[in-house]
Amino acid sequence: MILQALTDYYETLLELPPNKSKPPRFGWSQTNVRFAVFINSAGTLKNITLLESDTNKNGRPTAVPMQLKRSGTKPPPYFLCDTATYVLGIDKEGEITARSKAYFAAFSSYNKDILSHIDCLEARAVINFLDNWDIESALSNPIVQDALPYDLGKGNLAFYITDTNTWVLDSPKIQTGWDMYYQESSTQGCLGVCLVTGKDAPIARIHNSIKKLRTSSRSPNGWTLVGFDKGSPAFSSYGKEQGYNAPTSEYVAFAYTTALNHLLDDREHVYQLGDATVVCWARGGGDAYQAFFGGALLGAPTPYSAADLRGMTAQLCQGIPVDFQEDKLDPNMDFYILGLSPNAARLSVRFFLHNTFRGFLEHIQSHYRRLEIIRPSYDKFETLPIWKLLDETVNQNARDKSPAPDLAGEVLRAVLNDTRYPATLLNGVALRIRAEREVTRGRAAILKAYYTKLAESTGREHPDIPEEVLQVSLNPDATNVSYLLGRLFSVLEAVQAAANPGINATIRDKYFSGASATPAAVFPVLVNLAQKHLKKLNAANRGLSIAYEKQMTELLSKLGTEYPAHLNLPQQGSFQLGYYFQTQARYQKKKEEK
Repeated sequence: MILQALTDYYETLLELPPNKSKPPRFGWSQTNVRFAVFINSAGTLKNITLLESDTNKNGRPTAVPMQLKRSGTKPPPYFLCDTATYVLGIDKEGEITARSKAYFAAFSSYNKDILSHIDCLEARAVINFLDNWDIESALSNPIVQDALPYDLGKGNLAFYITDTNTWVLDSPKIQTGWDMYYQESSTQGCLGVCLVTGKDAPIARIHNSIKKLRTSSRSPNGWTLVGFDKGSPAFSSYGKEQGYNAPTSEYVAFAYTTALNHLLDDREHVYQLGDATVVCWARGGGDAYQAFFGGALLGAPTPYSAADLRGMTAQLCQGIPVDFQEDKLDPNMDFYILGLSPNAARLSVRFFLHNTFRGFLEHIQSHYRRLEIIRPSYDKFETLPIWKLLDETVNQNARDKSPAPDLAGEVLRAVLNDTRYPATLLNGVALRIRAEREVTRGRAAILKAYYTKLAESTGREHPDIPEEVLQVSLNPDATNVSYLLGRLFSVLEAVQAAANPGINATIRDKYFSGASATPAAVFPVLVNLAQKHLKKLNAANRGLSIAYEKQMTELLSKLGTEYPAHLNLPQQGSFQLGYYFQTQARYQKKKEEK
């Protein structure tokens, strides 16, 4: 399914208008050319120029003949664009060795074999250069000496004809000649039924690499999505080896890897969630759907306000097309989301989701409704993006602030499929609250969303965290014991803060975890302590003391004479929500009074 969707997307991209970014066609690839090798029609070297600039540190982006992944002891040369080791016989260290001589010989033989069937000035010029180039005296050539300080051995070189002021690779005859050679050579491989197209076609032995992932893990040759480890039993099965175990035609192997690399190259629409690199695309092509999705769910910047995005999302969920970034978004467009995580040389698929654009947005809207909760005045997020939720499970003082490796994919799958949130999300939030003794807006929203979705999916309320608890703001009529205990703890904390302004260690620092887990052991101590605080506050601010005493009396009368000995995890969630809502209600009241 993944390969088929990417292949279809590649073919869609080729049909886009000329002003849109397109991937290279079959038999070609995109790379950066770091040096231009200037030669005349006689093949004489005239200059070597570095193509790097302030705006492009990697060189000139160029469509070049297909550069397959190199492996083995004798990596093959490329056509008309390669490193100095192949083109000039000079290795990375700027030296000439037996190995670099062998590589130049292979490059020369391979290129002349193809160019000899192409009748044009550019082909003859390159053949003349390869015939005339003297490796033994290459390092004494003044042109080479001038280029060596720029790390000539690193990066690709391509030929430029000084007589006509043209790149060899821009010649129509060169391009046609390469296309004919590539198509002819690709038909000489193993034939079989392609698992994507279902047609008889040459099967790819090695698939191209996937590059440009946002990751701290580095792989010089990129990563493989479909591949087999030579040291594993899966490398050889039923007499088949390598890519022949997963028969994919040469064309499909090219198309899906090219499409995926094209998506990864669009840095504005590549998103990082935990260790997963997330790409998305619409079957109809274009990047407007990707930009809208990133803004709607992942908090990516867009030229529209949050209110505008909500309005457009509502229209799309009603089946009404909307205009976005000069494109019209079709709510019924097929949309795909792919999450990839790299290891040493291979890619793990964290998730692959397919739905209509409208279907995904409807699930996102439901997710945001469940997350809706009173927002502190200092919180600038109107809606909480996925990455913000994941951050709530991480110790922000730790060196590594990444969430659990699988958590990002599990949460994103739950949101986009409208299924239950993973228990690991709830556990991560519970651990952070217990460790930091702080219920942030994000953590409270996660608690509310988790148990709301649990009630939706099971069709019944959770007995320990009922609907009266799962509100947007404080519910003063709720009678849930755990919820009332959380509210009471917030009032007791406020009493202490009013009686002892600027106190270093509050009851939240000392007793929050214990109060939410074993109330019977903690609350009698806290209530007695509050009486002393009220007495002290009464002398300084009698009105405030009376107000707090009324709140305590009201809550204690609802709780009765006995406290629960223990609270389970859902009951602790009710406690934490009660604490959060009561605290926010107090701050909201202060704001209104001001």
